[in-house]
Amino acid sequence: MSRTIHCSKLGIDAEGLDFAPWPGPLGQRIYAEISKPAWQQWLAHQTTLINEYRLNPLEPKSRAFLSEEMEKFLFGGDFAKASGFTAPDAEP
Repeated sequence: MSRTIHCSKLGIDAEGLDFAPWPGPLGQRIYAEISKPAWQQWLAHQTTLINEYRLNPLEPKSRAFLSEEMEKFLFGGDFAKASGFTAPDAEP
């Protein structure tokens, strides 16, 4: 049975995540306030960051950077954007 939450990122009522996708208090906040569509947006953005900045998710420094960017992206803030990247669905 799915649950509906008010998504902090999208500002709409939407289906919530099935489990906390991150450990600790941040994971619980994401579970409580972020919808599945917003989480999918983050995963796509995270992939872009990993590729553009050539991050290694196994390195603690890269994980810390991604964690900070995830919080900014999902809950508001000036999050990192890959320079020169244009999303495939964006018009030139």
